Amino acid sequence: MFDPASPVTDMPDPVIRRARHADIQAIVDMLADDPLGATREAAGPPADPAYTVAFDAIDSDPNQFLAVAECDGDIVGVLQLSFIPGLSRRGAWRGQIESVRIHSKARGLGLGQQLFDWAIHTCRSRGCSLVQLTTDKSRRDAHRYYERLGFMASHLGYKRDL
Repeated sequence: MFDPASPVTDMPDPVIRRARHADIQAIVDMLADDPLGATREAAGPPADPAYTVAFDAIDSDPNQFLAVAECDGDIVGVLQLSFIPGLSRRGAWRGQIESVRIHSKARGLGLGQQLFDWAIHTCRSRGCSLVQLTTDKSRRDAHRYYERLGFMASHLGYKRDL
């Protein structure tokens, strides 16, 4: 079993699957386990009920896929994949990758690459002609990583809190 208190040097290939209710706490723990997430997530346990409401909305939408990477029964990675129809680019569908996290003890073992390979393959199989993601400007290591995966910083994005 994956021991979050011990360093990991080798990990079996993950099973990437649709997240389940039982995974919510592990997902929230990963979202909260970095400097940005620590300020905006409500780590538990117990998980804030708002996470269950959000999970149910994602899970019931056929254009959303909350994926987890599981190794030996433990959740070690997560990403949300959204399929977005559009009129631009001749009616192209886009795959939007968000909320990517790898458990801190499982980083550097190739799990992120496997998760992204799966996401890109899934976007292709759904007929997407483009896959995109956003990342916080402060995540410099993530920027370099995404560029190594073939993503280009081609657009400037804006957000507004409501």
